[in-house]
Amino acid sequence: MPIIDIHIHLSDIDSFHRTAIDLSKVDYSTAGLKAEFDRNDVILGIGMGVSEQTKGAFPDSSSPNPMGLDLEEQVPSFLMECVGINPNRLDGRQAQDELDRIEARLRSPEVAGIKLYAGYYHHYVYDKIYTPVYELAAKYNLPVVIHTGDTYSMNGLLKYSHPLTVDELALQQRGVNFMICHLGDPWVMDAAEVVAKNPNVYADLSGLVVGDRPHFERFMNEPLFMDHFRRALVYSDHYEKMLFGTDWPLAPIDLYAEFVRRLVPEQHHEKVFYENAFGLFPRISQRIAELG
Repeated sequence: MPIIDIHIHLSDIDSFHRTAIDLSKVDYSTAGLKAEFDRNDVILGIGMGVSEQTKGAFPDSSSPNPMGLDLEEQVPSFLMECVGINPNRLDGRQAQDELDRIEARLRSPEVAGIKLYAGYYHHYVYDKIYTPVYELAAKYNLPVVIHTGDTYSMNGLLKYSHPLTVDELALQQRGVNFMICHLGDPWVMDAAEVVAKNPNVYADLSGLVVGDRPHFERFMNEPLFMDHFRRALVYSDHYEKMLFGTDWPLAPIDLYAEFVRRLVPEQHHEKVFYENAFGLFPRISQRIAELG
């Protein structure tokens, strides 16, 4: 079965490099990612754009918009990109220049959507500072992907990344589709309700386990851990709005795919691993066609 991994990273972020070396033991490079894709029948990935100007400052408040996949000079052919947004630069005299650069990038066919780093940046997603970004998303028919749940940095503030904040946003912006990353973990039941209630909200299952095989074996063999997520998936009962993502390099793709296969009932695998991505990301059909 072909797979679309809708949540990976390919940015020169210090914490990603360290995680790859110390925890997941993956080759954090374009060649390493392509090798994992080939071994696991992943035909396309979507990279989440983010950058840091100072080592260890992820996400850096001084990073210019739009943030991209800066581990490479250009997006590899087997990837698309969700451009990252730094809201701290969307205020004041520089704001229009930042928005102009974002819009110029959104015109590129390799851009699949927009990424907000809620929690890392201390703004609620329904804050008016993001309104011009949502207007651009509507204009170009692109989804907005939102980090929710725990932050991979102690400098994040969890009140901004709670999935319930997306409920208010979804009501304000019914013309835009949103994706809750990481199923809002640890608030997975709240995220499940936001998905079930709002027709324009989806969720991905990325980033729920970080590490190598011993880490995965420990968690996959812990019923309380697995049931934490299964309960939310059963409650939401919207497998057509759940998408597969790994959050690579936080975990090897083969282990993460095995983990998600255990979480999701088999009859829904084709939807979660492949079909649902086409409904949320309109531009991926053309990208896959170009890959032949």
